[in-house]
Amino acid sequence: MNVKTNALPDRKEWRNSIPEDRLAHLIKDARRAMERALQIRLIDHSVSFGHWSFLRILWEHDGLTQRELSGLAGMSAPTTFAAINAMEALGYVHRSQREGNKKNVYIHLTLKSRALRKHLLPLAEEINAVAISGLEPEDVRIARKVLTKIVENLSIDEKGLQESSNRRVPSTRALGRLLQLDR
Repeated sequence: MNVKTNALPDRKEWRNSIPEDRLAHLIKDARRAMERALQIRLIDHSVSFGHWSFLRILWEHDGLTQRELSGLAGMSAPTTFAAINAMEALGYVHRSQREGNKKNVYIHLTLKSRALRKHLLPLAEEINAVAISGLEPEDVRIARKVLTKIVENLSIDEKGLQESSNRRVPSTRALGRLLQLDR
């Protein structure tokens, strides 16, 4: 008797079964694998991956406004606000306002988070090295070129949608409300 099961294919079969038009899935899986590899290493220093993104930016541009930081990180304002609150509680950042400008809130690194840089940047470099091991330098160059072009193309597309139809990516909160209305 031949019984059909819903067993998942093994990893090799799964990779071979992905249609060529599923580039987005491969990019997502690569991103997820790199994030997981880095998170495994960051946890030894009590840093979450979510905080890593903000630390990395602030190491290069300390004293950004919360809005500027949000934009550079590609995060929504509420997500950035929550992350900065948590990072402040951990002693990684502090907020300040400038004399005569109480509107803007500036985010500054603490000595504690500055000291983390020398420990955490090598971890990211290690992940990059692991990710490209076994690849020829020319293949890495081509991958960077292709991925950069993909990001550029999608950015142009998003800008066009915003300009032509005023469509924007909704915040998580707004998306939740929209999905509730569909029920």
